[in-house]
Amino acid sequence: MPAQIYAPFEKFNFSNRNCFLTGDVLQSEEEKIQVFPQWLMSLYNLQDQPFKLLDESIATYKDLKMPCSAYINDEYLEPLEIEIAGAFNRGYEGIKALDELKLFQWAGKLLYGIIFNEVQSGIKMMHAQGEAFNMSQAIIHKFSYMHLMLQSINLPIHFEEFKPFSLFLFKVDNKPDEFGYRDEINTQTFALRMKDFGLVICLQDNNANFGYHRKIYEQIKDDVLHPIQFEEFSGRVFYSNYLFNRLPEYNILPVGEDVFIEDMPLRGMSSKPLFDEWTNKTYGQVLENFWKNWGFLLLEIIKDPEKPMSFLFDADGKKIDAATIALPR
Repeated sequence: MPAQIYAPFEKFNFSNRNCFLTGDVLQSEEEKIQVFPQWLMSLYNLQDQPFKLLDESIATYKDLKMPCSAYINDEYLEPLEIEIAGAFNRGYEGIKALDELKLFQWAGKLLYGIIFNEVQSGIKMMHAQGEAFNMSQAIIHKFSYMHLMLQSINLPIHFEEFKPFSLFLFKVDNKPDEFGYRDEINTQTFALRMKDFGLVICLQDNNANFGYHRKIYEQIKDDVLHPIQFEEFSGRVFYSNYLFNRLPEYNILPVGEDVFIEDMPLRGMSSKPLFDEWTNKTYGQVLENFWKNWGFLLLEIIKDPEKPMSFLFDADGKKIDAATIALPR
């Protein structure tokens, strides 16, 4: 028997009566897990901090939950959380030693939890207005494959000689109590900055963004970055993933009890580049948002439209040493 894959987007099943990962009917609506794990919320006192949803409503971190069977949580999710929490506790070196697939699964579960809550909120809002909830086919396509890949947590799903994500990891000179989190659910981009590290992950781009930024990443990946340098690199990745113009396609191959996922060539039948054209003005707007802590405005950032402000490289293209940056952490 091949593994039974659950596809919630086929019938838009986002009820609290079914496990988010398997679709199994739950014994009660009390079978839920936190989207942001308890260990992380406790570490940074996030429980009652506000979390803004896409419909502009405000929840708290502890309000964000997903229906999950006790069996799936005990057998698969808790062991994953324990391993991730241990790695995070050791900081940069702990994350670096972690299996990248585990980090992909963990980040995917967290981002999917936010998507789940956003969809539930959207369904309720449209229902209250007497209208059906709609989502674009492109977004359904992305989220469906993301959920399929998430089931590698509990099913024998294997990725056939490809990496479905891009991952960037850095040492960062953060304040001890700082927690920096950012996501963009439409592009499935996720950034986290805490302890002595920062990471950015594009959850479903088949490593395309890694190739796009490889040259810069190779130059700076072994340095200790100032937080503003990490935010600059994050801004680059969030913007490039917005410019990424392919919807990855896959072959799903059941073999015995296992499921093999094979990636289709990203170029497909199109001669168009994988990424749309980079525009410095738009990139500057992204940086303005990522640099809010330091108060830089768009006009300063793109004072020279050909060379936006950078804390990673000077005007001659040479790396800037984090120790020379005279800005607060």
